[in-house]
Amino acid sequence: MNKIEKFKKKAEILKAMAHSTRLIVIDALKKGEKCVCELNDLVNADQSTLSRHLSVLKNAGIITDDKRGQNVFYKLRCPCVLDYIDCIEKVIKNR
Repeated sequence: MNKIEKFKKKAEILKAMAHSTRLIVIDALKKGEKCVCELNDLVNADQSTLSRHLSVLKNAGIITDDKRGQNVFYKLRCPCVLDYIDCIEKVIKNR
């Protein structure tokens, strides 16, 4: 993979995180895995909308899922994204 392709991949990941609902999901998962029903209560969205957001995060490699019976549980695949979010919070404070 050349340098330009790497930057494109980085942009795809940042784009996947660039929505308030997805940031809420990431923040909730920093405390551990959550059932989709728990996430739905947090984001105040209908099931299909939440599913779309979860799919974007999963396709970007940020989260992973585990189906257990009727329930689907999500967790951070790469918790290091929280470092990036912490950096964003510092940028907001320093504005």
